[in-house]
Amino acid sequence: MQTNIPTVRSFDNEAQITATEVAAINYEQAEQQFIHLLDLEDLDKKLDAQPEIASDFETALATAITEAYTESSSDKAHLFLQRILYRINRLKLFWYDDLRHYTNERSEYLRKVRDRIETPWQEWELAQLDVAALQQEDVKQGLTSRSNRDLNPPLSDDSRYLQEQMTEAGYRHVLAIASFDGLVEGSRLSRILGGAGNEVQSTLTKVLLEEYGNGRLSRKHSTYFAQMLSEFGMNTEPEAYFDLVPWEVLACANHNFLVTERKIYFLRYNGGLTYFEVAGPAAYRNYLAAAQRLGLSQAAMGYWELHIREDERHGQWMLDDVALPLAQQYPNDAWELLLGYDQEKLMGDRAGVAVVKSARELDYTASFNLLK
Repeated sequence: MQTNIPTVRSFDNEAQITATEVAAINYEQAEQQFIHLLDLEDLDKKLDAQPEIASDFETALATAITEAYTESSSDKAHLFLQRILYRINRLKLFWYDDLRHYTNERSEYLRKVRDRIETPWQEWELAQLDVAALQQEDVKQGLTSRSNRDLNPPLSDDSRYLQEQMTEAGYRHVLAIASFDGLVEGSRLSRILGGAGNEVQSTLTKVLLEEYGNGRLSRKHSTYFAQMLSEFGMNTEPEAYFDLVPWEVLACANHNFLVTERKIYFLRYNGGLTYFEVAGPAAYRNYLAAAQRLGLSQAAMGYWELHIREDERHGQWMLDDVALPLAQQYPNDAWELLLGYDQEKLMGDRAGVAVVKSARELDYTASFNLLK
C-alpha cells in the first residue's frame, strides 16, 4: 500500500490561509451558514448579487480542504467536509419532507462546492491504494480469493470488544450511529438499476427488492432497524443521530453517492457492493453476539439475524452473478472491480474502527463515573 499523501492543488476559491486564521475557523458556525444557504430561494442569483452571504463558509471550506488532505490530517476538517458533502448528496434522495428543501438540488454553486471537496478527497483516498498493482492482477482470481478471505475473517480486538465487553450503553451508541445508514438502507443501490436489462441488472434488482422487503414495509430491512431502536425508546427518524456520526462513516456514504452518481464508476461500485455483502455477516455476528450476551429481546437484535441470513446469499449473488460476469464483459476495465472492492474494505474498516472507538470511550466514561 502506498503511504505518500498527495499535495492538494489550488482551486479557484482556495487561498493561502495563515496558521492564525486556521485557529480562528469555527467549522460549526460555517456549517450553519451553509445550511442557511441550502434553503435560500434562487441561491445562485443571491450569491451573484451578495457573495458575502457565504463568506464564513467559503473561508472554512478552503481551510478544511488544506487541513484534511495533508500529512497533518485534521479530524475536525474531515468531519466538516464530509458533513457538507453529505448535505449536498442527500438531495439526490427523497425524504418525504417539505418540498422547498429541494429548491437548490440543481444549484451550480452546490455542484461546485461538491466538486471542490470530492476532487482532493478522492485523490487522497486513491493514494492509499496501490492502483497500479490492481491493474496487473488477475481479476477473477482476485475477487474469489478476497471473498473467501472476508467471508469468515479472524476475530480482531475490536470484534472481541463488541462480542465480549461492550455494555448496553455502548450497544445503544452503536445503534444510534448505525441508524444513519440502517434507516435508509439500500437507497443508493436504487440509483444504478436503470438502463438495459440483463442478468446482472436482474440480480442487482433482486438484492434491492430483498432489502426493501419485496415492497412490504413490514418486511423492509429499515423497519427491522427501527424496531431495534424502538425497543430502547430511541428516535426512529432517519438522521436523528447525525451529530454522532464520525467522518469515517460519512465518507463511506459520500463515496457511495459518488460511485452511483457517475456511471463510469459502475464497475467500482459493484466491486464495493460485493465486498459489503460478502463481509456483512461477519460484522453483524459481532453485534448479534453482543446483544445475546446482554440478554436483549428478539426485537432488539432481529435486524442482525435477518442480515446474517440474507447477506450470506447476497454475497454469493454479487460474486457469482454480478462481479465475475462484469469482469468477463469488461476485460480491459475489470480491475475497477478490485479497486472498488479494496476501497470499500479500506473505508469500511476505517469506519468500523471509528465506531468502536467512540463506543469504547462512552463505556470508559460511564465506568469511570461509577467509580467516582
